[in-house]
Amino acid sequence: MRHVIGIGLAIGLAAAVFFAASWGYVRLLQVPVVNGGASTLPAQGGELLHNTNVLYAFAAVAGTGLLAGIFIAVQQVSPLAAGLPGLVLIAWTVVYGFSVRRAVHYIPLRGDSFGAGFEAMLINGVLAAVGLALVVPLFMPSRWRGRPAATNAAGAGETQVLEPTTISPLGNDDWTQTAPYQQNDPGQ
Repeated sequence: MRHVIGIGLAIGLAAAVFFAASWGYVRLLQVPVVNGGASTLPAQGGELLHNTNVLYAFAAVAGTGLLAGIFIAVQQVSPLAAGLPGLVLIAWTVVYGFSVRRAVHYIPLRGDSFGAGFEAMLINGVLAAVGLALVVPLFMPSRWRGRPAATNAAGAGETQVLEPTTISPLGNDDWTQTAPYQQNDPGQ
């Protein structure tokens, strides 16, 4: 059930990357003109912290990054939640490497700021970097297993989460039964 929910979360993360991050990225990516005209600078060349357009765009990009970071880091979330959108972003970047026209042709809503931002992130390599970060949980075997639960002896329907145990590399966790290492004295 955890992985089915992970597929739903993956669809949500993919939508957040396409709509929120793309919209914010295209708003933040305003290249100034060569002569330094103030109208093309972000916030018209003024302070960025007092411009709501810049703050909303930054919040969209940062919120998407925070959501992706939670999906990558939290052990209880299925690795599919971050891995599936990551695989799609890597595949889209590979298609872009082989055929730019085909990769750009398949971007939906290219006339809107969502599609324009997604295209800008694809061209600048941001999607490749994000995709590589998102697929990391797919390669961790511990992320594929759920946490074991044991039934509580006091309550029939209650469950408790077992804490992970540490096992030493030597396989012996009880060091009280070990003997000291005997050294030979070279003078004897």
